[in-house]
Amino acid sequence: VQLVESGGGLVQPGGSLRLSCLASGFTFSNYAMAWYRQAPGKERESVARISNGGRVTYHADSVKGRFTISRDNTKNTVYLQMNSLKPEDTAVYYCGARRFYGMGVPDYWGQGTQVTVSS
Repeated sequence: VQLVESGGGLVQPGGSLRLSCLASGFTFSNYAMAWYRQAPGKERESVARISNGGRVTYHADSVKGRFTISRDNTKNTVYLQMNSLKPEDTAVYYCGARRFYGMGVPDYWGQGTQVTVSS
């Protein structure tokens, strides 16, 4: 099983980034997917999640209206579109795969991609 995130980087406040997570080694369309983040000195927190078919999504209050999770099951990829970025969005972003949609800990994790929001 592999989850490989990409798309992170340095962006100015108010800017945008799109993160991607390419999955392999399991039946992607059977798994709910999620994005988490961990800032220095803080616990990992849930950012967004999406059901296996893409019809049900959740976004944390801190990112609601700015971030959007989506998936393409034909490409085994989940995305996180991040707009209106703020310095407090700076963190390592991880994708996770879970057999069932919900708040539980993912079964599989990616290695993470750094997002830095700074002027």
